[in-house]
Amino acid sequence: MAYLGRGLDKISNIEVLDNITFDGSSSYSITKGSVAFTPNSAQSCLISIDGVVQATNFSVNSSTIDFGVAIPSTSTCNFFLHYGTGVMTVPSDGSVTTAKLADSSVSLAKLTATGTKSSSTFLRGDNTFAEAGGGAFELISTTTVTTDVASVDFDTLSTDYKDFKIIASAVKNATHQKDPQIRVKRSGQSSFDSGASDYLWNTYGFRDANNVISNYNTSSNMIRLTGTNCASESGVSGASNNFEIDFYNVHGTNNKKFVRSFSAFTDGAYGRSAHAMGSGYRNNQEALIGVQFFFSSGNIDEGFFSLYGRKI
Repeated sequence: MAYLGRGLDKISNIEVLDNITFDGSSSYSITKGSVAFTPNSAQSCLISIDGVVQATNFSVNSSTIDFGVAIPSTSTCNFFLHYGTGVMTVPSDGSVTTAKLADSSVSLAKLTATGTKSSSTFLRGDNTFAEAGGGAFELISTTTVTTDVASVDFDTLSTDYKDFKIIASAVKNATHQKDPQIRVKRSGQSSFDSGASDYLWNTYGFRDANNVISNYNTSSNMIRLTGTNCASESGVSGASNNFEIDFYNVHGTNNKKFVRSFSAFTDGAYGRSAHAMGSGYRNNQEALIGVQFFFSSGNIDEGFFSLYGRKI
């Protein structure tokens, strides 16, 4: 037989709150079973003081009740009731469905996830927080050149990353027909290596008209990125030089530190479109801590240089 009578959402639900011990103050904490309790409103509360029932002559803010006047410590709280609405029941196991939960109602505090939640971590399927990464390159820092500098240096290659990449775009060399080059700094060193036989390198590419541009050196004081030189703004109006340079396993100590480069640039000899790819390495197995980009002579006028790192 169907239920007949008042709707279940209209049935009063009375909760007995902890009696207050007065101490001469005007405001007191509201608790139930010694745990902070937040009423629906002041109108939902009924309290008896020294046998006199109090209603609506006080205010409630979160789990604090304020009577507006000091209540003497000699006064007694006879009872403290809270009137809610609806039926209070404990749902059976597995009976609460997704549809019963309000959107955004489950906070991270309710999850049993392990690890540290932060702007740089994510929650994995096994309910643990983990660092983002795992193969993707992350932007570490950017240097924008707007006035002449001799070089762009990245002095810190964090051990948080295994491999690194530099992307340099719209680079303008101050002096016409100069070579883009890089050097590295080893762990424990204060300067970039520039010994006469510190590096080996090779490059291969083309410029328009199908001219091959290639070069190499088996005993050098730097790694060259192109097989021919780059044009400057003064030599070729609108000249632009762009590079992508990869550095592998820089913190390892059992391998030569290989570098790979891709270049799209304005050829300095003819002012033509050119591209090149190349590789080289620091002829040493020590870990690296820094990278330096520069031209064979003259300053860098302009350019955007970004350093990226890849975690494993």
